[in-house]
Formats: sequence, structure tokens, C-alpha cells
Amino acid sequence: MAALGERVQDGRVRLRPGLYAIVDVDATSRAGLDVLDFAGRVVAAGPAAVQLRAKRAPAARVLQLLAAMVERAAPLGVPVYANDRPDLAWLAGCQGVHIGQQDLPLEAVRRIAPQLGVGISTHDLEQLEAALARQPDYVAFGPVFATTSKQAAEAVTGMEALRLASDRAREHCVPLVAIGGIRGEYAARIQEIVSNAAVIAALLPTDGRVESVTDRVAALHRLLGGA
Repeated sequence: MAALGERVQDGRVRLRPGLYAIVDVDATSRAGLDVLDFAGRVVAAGPAAVQLRAKRAPAARVLQLLAAMVERAAPLGVPVYANDRPDLAWLAGCQGVHIGQQDLPLEAVRRIAPQLGVGISTHDLEQLEAALARQPDYVAFGPVFATTSKQAAEAVTGMEALRLASDRAREHCVPLVAIGGIRGEYAARIQEIVSNAAVIAALLPTDGRVESVTDRVAALHRLLGGA
């Protein structure tokens, strides 16, 4: 199965198989964790990519966090993606940006920052087809399982829809990332279908010990096919 980003050209980053780790500012705050400390420990595990998700943070704070994450991730070769904001991704020196259904269209993002890799969220097969026609660097599809990471989560797609989505994405030569409620016990089933999975909640320490984060993330990355 082709790894995420194998198709990437024109200097865009090539991502390895495995974990696409999402550092969610709200989730880390609820867990009583410092977001930069947590992000640094996630990056230290060497996932395929790390994304900053900061839906409610001011732009200046998001830029500060992204720049700090890029600084920590660059020596380890871990690409950093911004959520929603191609302008902040470009300013911070990120490798890419992830956009949702209500964000700037892909064509506008590539006019603003053509050097960025661009991923698109999709939540059903109709949205997937529309995204694939635009040839993004990858598409995310889900939630595959029930998730608590979004306050108004979309309907669960399930594994059969993920399999159909993966087949369609492969026909378009666009890598697909599974997302939504993914934990270690689902890794083997996910890995049969796609080479990458995005995770938010399962990155957080269950025992409250931030010291366990790097080992936790590294184990999840391996379970999802990462080296």
C-alpha cells in the first residue's frame, strides 16, 4: 500500500507511514497539560507528522505555538501541519496545512502558499469524491469510530466506508488518512486498509503522567505501521 505523501512533488514533504499525531490545545488544557511540553514529547516519538489544532486560540498564540513546534520537530525530520490557517502555516515554516469543509478551498490555499502540502477533511463518500477531484496531497476520512475530540462530531462512517474510501483514493493516487476515535486496539484493522491514521485523544496520558507521552506515542506509531 502506498504511504502517505509518496506522490508529493515540487518540494512538498513526503510523509512516512504510521501515526499522524494531532495536538489539540483544548484537549491538552482539559488534561492539565502544557501544550508545548506535550507537543515536544509527541514530536520526540518520531510520528509520521504532527498537527496543531487550536480552534479557539488567537492567531498570535497559534503562530507562536507552530513556530516552536517547527523548531523542535525539524531536527527529527517530523513535518508540522497547521489546522485551518495556511497563512500561519507559511509564517511559521510548517510543511503543510489541513483544511476542513468550511475553510478556504484548496485552490486558494495553493495560491497563497504553493509550497505547503494540503490535506482535506472529508466525512462521507460524497465529500471524498469532491476532494479527490481537486488532487490534494492527502484526504482524511472519518470519524471511523465514535470520537469525543469534537463537540459536534459528524456521523460515524465505520470500517466498510473507510475501505470504500481507500479504494477510491487509491484510484485517484491520493493518500488517505483514517481519523476519528482511533486507539491502539483498532490499529491492526486500520492498517489493513490505510497506511496512516490521525489520532488526538489516544495520545493523552491515561495516568496523568506527561513523562509517559513519548513512549505512548511511539508505541501507537509502531502499531499503525510506523518505523
